[in-house]
Amino acid sequence: MSADPRRLAFLLAVHRAGGVLAAADELRVTPSAVSQQIARLEAEEGVTVLDRGPRGATLTAAGRVLADAAERIEAELVAASKQLAALEGEVSGTVTVAAFQTAIRAVVGPTIGAVARRYPGINLVVEERDKTESLRRLREGDVDVVLLERDADADTTAPRGQRDVVLLEEPWRLVLPASVAAPAQLSDLREATWLASVEGTAGDRALRRIAGAVGPLRTRHVFYDFDVALALVAAGQGVAMLPALALQGELPDGLAVATVPGLGARRLVARHRATRTQPGAAVTAVVEELLAASAALDLV
Repeated sequence: MSADPRRLAFLLAVHRAGGVLAAADELRVTPSAVSQQIARLEAEEGVTVLDRGPRGATLTAAGRVLADAAERIEAELVAASKQLAALEGEVSGTVTVAAFQTAIRAVVGPTIGAVARRYPGINLVVEERDKTESLRRLREGDVDVVLLERDADADTTAPRGQRDVVLLEEPWRLVLPASVAAPAQLSDLREATWLASVEGTAGDRALRRIAGAVGPLRTRHVFYDFDVALALVAAGQGVAMLPALALQGELPDGLAVATVPGLGARRLVARHRATRTQPGAAVTAVVEELLAASAALDLV
C-alpha cells in the first residue's frame, strides 16, 4: 500500500461524519481540501473509496479496508500517546463526565471500575444531566466529556473546538404487549398507536423518520424516561421504539420485544473539547475506557 497515512485520516473522517461537508467541518478544513485528499488517495491506491450519493458518502469495499487501516493507525497513535504520558509521570486529574440514565448504567458504570484499576490517579466524576445543561457545562469548562444520543440517520457534527467520538450504534427495538403479534415489516405498524418521545430526542427523530417512510403515525402520550415507556406499553397504551440499551435486564410482565427491519439504530457519542491543549491525557484515557466498555456490550 503506497497511500500517505495522512490521507487515511480524511477518509476516516468522511466515514464517521457521513459526508465530505461534515468531515470538513470536523477537520476544520474546506470541503475542497477533503475532496482533494480523497482523490489523491484513490489515485495512489488505484481504487474508488467512496460511493457518493444525495444523502452523503458511504465507503466502498476498498474504502472499508482503508478505513479499518486508518482506525488501527489511530489506535496505535493513541496508545503511543498514553505510553509517552506514562513516561512523563502518572496520568492524573479530575475528569467529569455528564450523561443520561441508560448511558450511565451500561457504559459509564463499567468505565468507573476500569479507570480506577488502570489509572488510580484519575478522579472520575459522573453527573446525570439533560443534554442542554451538559453541553452548556462542556462549553464553560465544568464538564470534560458529554455523552449524547442521536438517531444514526441524523446528520450532526460537533461545533468548532469540540470533537465527537462514536462509542456505539445500538439497534432500535419495538416494545409491544405480548398479546400483540410481532410485525414483520414497518408497514405492518401503519395503524398502530405509538408512544411519542420528547421533542428533540433521538427517539423523536427516529419516529419522524419512520413516519416519513410509512406515512403519518398515530401517537399517544409523551415519554422521556424509558421506564415510563415500558409502563405505558404494559398498560396497553401503545407500542414504543426503544434503544437496545434500555432493554437490558428483565422486562415487566406482559411485554414483548421485536426486531423490525427499518427501525434503524441509535448512536451513542462522547463529545469533548478539542483544542491545542485538549483533550489532556486524563480525558483521553477516560474516552478510551468508554470505548472499551461500549465494545464489550452485547446488543445483538
